[in-house]
Amino acid sequence: MSDSVVLDPVDLEILRLLQNDARMTYRELASAVGLAASTCLDRVSRLRRGGVILGQVLRVDPARLGRPLEALLSVQVRPHRSELIGPFVERVRALPQARALFHLTGPDDYLVHVAVAGPAALQRLVLEEFTARREVARVETRLIFGRWECGPVLPPAPSESGSAVEGGGVVPQR
Repeated sequence: MSDSVVLDPVDLEILRLLQNDARMTYRELASAVGLAASTCLDRVSRLRRGGVILGQVLRVDPARLGRPLEALLSVQVRPHRSELIGPFVERVRALPQARALFHLTGPDDYLVHVAVAGPAALQRLVLEEFTARREVARVETRLIFGRWECGPVLPPAPSESGSAVEGGGVVPQR
């Protein structure tokens, strides 16, 4: 997000509401924040242009699609060189079992969230798609027993991050 994006309380409420239900109509959203629908549409468009709103996501239940077992794979890559990062990331992203991929600091280089049909499928995935790769030094697997969504992402309060308050809106600092 650029420093020039000013978020006032109405913008923050729009973001909160859309993160809880991205299928809201502009009429419903406008009514909830006390704006005309056209003004609300303009604000959402500005948030999109400013890179605050990146898109909408459809969530699915992996278990309903035959992938009831979810796990986190901590992956250590050696050597950890830039020319290996791109191909590794693209390979993992292409796996139908992969749900999310994070590049990390610390002893592990990547954290991969996967959903599979069962323990045998998880074992095959780890052995055939990860440890069989020359650059993968280690994989540690953790099963996911439960998952909870958290609240919407909003800018930190000025007291949290040192953000400056400008014109009544929060201007995130770089």
